[in-house]
Amino acid sequence: MKFSNSMLFPEKNAPNHIKRERSLNMGRLVPFILTSLFIVSVFTFFLLYSPNPLLVIPKQSSDFVQQKQQEVPDQTNITTKPQKEKVQKCDLFKGHWVPALNGSFYTNSSCATIPDSKNCFKNGRKDIDFLNWKWKPEKCELPRFDSKTFLYFVRGKKMAFIGDSVARNHMESLLCLLSQEETPKDVYKDSEDRFRKWYFHSYDFTLIILWSKFLLAGEERITNGTGSSIFDLQLDKVDDSWAKDLPDFDYAIISDGHWFFRVMYLHEGNKLVGCVYCHEPNVTDLNIDFPFRIAFRTAFKYINSCRNCKKMVTLFRTFAPAHFDNGAWNTGGYCNRTAPVSEGEVDFGRFDWQLRNAQIEEFEKAKEEGKRTGHKFELVDVTRAMLMRPDGHPGSHWGNQWMKGYNDCTHWCMPGPVDIWNELMMEVMIRDSGFRSGL
Repeated sequence: MKFSNSMLFPEKNAPNHIKRERSLNMGRLVPFILTSLFIVSVFTFFLLYSPNPLLVIPKQSSDFVQQKQQEVPDQTNITTKPQKEKVQKCDLFKGHWVPALNGSFYTNSSCATIPDSKNCFKNGRKDIDFLNWKWKPEKCELPRFDSKTFLYFVRGKKMAFIGDSVARNHMESLLCLLSQEETPKDVYKDSEDRFRKWYFHSYDFTLIILWSKFLLAGEERITNGTGSSIFDLQLDKVDDSWAKDLPDFDYAIISDGHWFFRVMYLHEGNKLVGCVYCHEPNVTDLNIDFPFRIAFRTAFKYINSCRNCKKMVTLFRTFAPAHFDNGAWNTGGYCNRTAPVSEGEVDFGRFDWQLRNAQIEEFEKAKEEGKRTGHKFELVDVTRAMLMRPDGHPGSHWGNQWMKGYNDCTHWCMPGPVDIWNELMMEVMIRDSGFRSGL
């Protein structure tokens, strides 16, 4: 085929009016082309130098962006339900006291259930620095007690404190802490005010104290209608006043100790096996740590044999020491310190520490046995921390009009270092669940 110039260059042979039209069209296109080139240049510059260019993201990067978006919580779905977070474990019970500016969790006015005997400020205590300390484990931080989180954690549950008046002191501290979130209803009190029950309606949570001097079955000898402070103790039988209700509880906090410093005759079945402080001929004279150890062994054995108690977690709180200086409670002893002592100042050879070690040995055996029987045991070891707190007792500020001149260096002021027991207990409960719940 033969090509002509008109075919290759048609504009040369076009009529004049067509040439003029094309020239006008080209004139209109030039600004558009220049504008487009400018936009393309700017866009190219942006792609090359912008820190966040709009590039096509490879699949791996796209997955990373999607993952990051999933990690951002959806603010529209946040509720008051605690979120689960893995617990970081350390030894909670080995540490020291450090200054804290947070002060107490509650006051005389914010907790209406502080008993007069532990209401140290009401009874004239003036110093307040003993409130400005917190327990610091060596290798972690102990989370501060949060009443709302605690109540959410135990919603629908029943918790019983089982033991003596120091066990009650522990329960009363928890009651004050939780009342900062909700005022509980006082639903039961026996004639001697030794068995109490409180109910937190919004959380369907019941808090109970069951009085037991020794955890074991025991009776005081009565002379001329008056108590003699001499007891017959049955080493192989638990006190039915707490044992009969055990299947109803989700948590049982077991503790005891200070009633063992009395004259006791010890029995197994119908056999007298010895005594404490009796000094009778033909009767084996035993140290306090013997019935003390046996009491926890028998109590733990009973719990492990309880077929209907497998939903329950047994929390064992160790012995909380008294701090009498220059005498006993009835020989002029007192406790007027206003600050903690260091661990280096604590005598770990003292009898309180020996009692705690006996408890720990029985607890460890029970915990191992519980793995076989399906019962769960957890430890709340307060002894070391409280050995350093001789400043935490009521001393002369306990308002007992019948025992003026005597000091209470056994129980604990409220508020005071006793509140740390519930911080430790809450952390143990959370660790038992495997997750931390934070609102």
